[in-house]
Amino acid sequence: MPARQDHRLVRTGEHWCSLPNPSDVPVDICANDDVPLEPAAVDEALALLETADTLERLAEATPGYDGPAPRITRAALTPDLHKGAGIPIGTVLETEHALLPQAVGNDINCGMRLEVTTLRAGSVRPRLDALERRLRHLFFEGGRRIALTPAQREGLLRDGLPGLLLTGEARWPGLRPEDAEDGLDRVHASAYPAGTAEAFADWVGGAGGASHDSVIGGIGGGNHFAELQYVAEVHDAAAAHAWGLAPGTIVTMVHSGSLSLGHQANATALDRLRAAWPAGLPRPRNGIMPFLLDERSEPLRRAYLDAFGNAANFAVGNRFFLALTMRAGLAAECGDMASRLLYDAPHNLFWRDGDRVVHRKGATPAGGYAEMAGGPYAMWGEPVIVPGSMGASSFVLRGHGDPRTLASACHGAGRRVPRGASARGGDAELDAFLREFRVVTPLDHRSPVVARRSDVMAAWRRDLKQEAPWAYKDIGPVVSSLRGGGVATPVAELRPLLTVKG
Repeated sequence: MPARQDHRLVRTGEHWCSLPNPSDVPVDICANDDVPLEPAAVDEALALLETADTLERLAEATPGYDGPAPRITRAALTPDLHKGAGIPIGTVLETEHALLPQAVGNDINCGMRLEVTTLRAGSVRPRLDALERRLRHLFFEGGRRIALTPAQREGLLRDGLPGLLLTGEARWPGLRPEDAEDGLDRVHASAYPAGTAEAFADWVGGAGGASHDSVIGGIGGGNHFAELQYVAEVHDAAAAHAWGLAPGTIVTMVHSGSLSLGHQANATALDRLRAAWPAGLPRPRNGIMPFLLDERSEPLRRAYLDAFGNAANFAVGNRFFLALTMRAGLAAECGDMASRLLYDAPHNLFWRDGDRVVHRKGATPAGGYAEMAGGPYAMWGEPVIVPGSMGASSFVLRGHGDPRTLASACHGAGRRVPRGASARGGDAELDAFLREFRVVTPLDHRSPVVARRSDVMAAWRRDLKQEAPWAYKDIGPVVSSLRGGGVATPVAELRPLLTVKG
């Protein structure tokens, strides 16, 4: 692979493009002068193009392969590009005749869910103390208790939200009749094909009958969250009105994925790829191992694709239950209210159209009018949800289907400081942040009993520093890149009132 100096970053509007490219794969870096590009992540992304050579060699070395030549046809790097496991977060990759599980990663269908409520910020602010206690109980102290039957569990894993909501057995606090309809037309994809849920038979069976578990409705770790926000500023009055985003309106935002199911599905792929790797063909130096999409290899892919579909479906259902838990907490503390889904969008997924596959890892779809035709967003373009760091503003935008970015946008501000380094951040900065902002975690740091445990408090503070504002890029320049580059137009700015972190 040629060294980094063989690539030249040139400015085109508010995009950066890496040209020339020795692999002949077009690479677009969507960023502007105010968005810091992590050089190591750019190098890592360009090194991914080594996989173009891997595909060619694998096709030649696979006995009986007679399909078309597999290849990478395009790559796009979003403004939140930063180092990830194998492939940087913020990478969009298009291939032909090949599928790359690692270009999706472990947290399959990690994504965002945004709901708009009938509550106003002025009526919620006085209830924040009680709401913090209520949400801690609901999320972490045994209050969640989501009962599912084996039929509902299997329905979710095999058929997504329709399999969960259209069983006629749905009975959960906060559930509304329109949730079934929203689950079909306000979710980017409410179901992913899976022929079986056998890979997760233990979870499906559970204890028999309707039972509870500690998995469904879990936030997860890292940068996942459930957040209470309000509409602070409107940037596109017509779209904001159509989407119910009036200034002062309370919204809930959920960021979560497939938890342990995604890890298991990705491990299934890598186990099969290693076992079937042609004898005598060296493993790729960058560790990226592809499936070839010919008919002969379909049985090799089948177990992964079923487990992938199960994990993707679980993730949509998990965000749905996280949102229901937020609804339950708000209703209990703030009185009568309604909440309706604006959009549910994935970040880590692949989309196959014949022999063409678009992979997104840490990037969200940003389709335009054509992609949204026939649905509730045909007039506006796809809702694009871009969260800021904990305590910072988030934005809702509408996508334009930009072909240079494969109709994709960033899924957040992106890390500025690696987790290990940010965990060593200043205590004074963290204390100042906690005085100004509410973070609901399993541990109540205000409890005198907890405060006496210096070891417990030190571990809690270390974890919180990894997601603190100074560990992430500023959201403003990132959103400016999307607007200036023609990727998406801001509709509204959302500011947080409290964040629930796992």
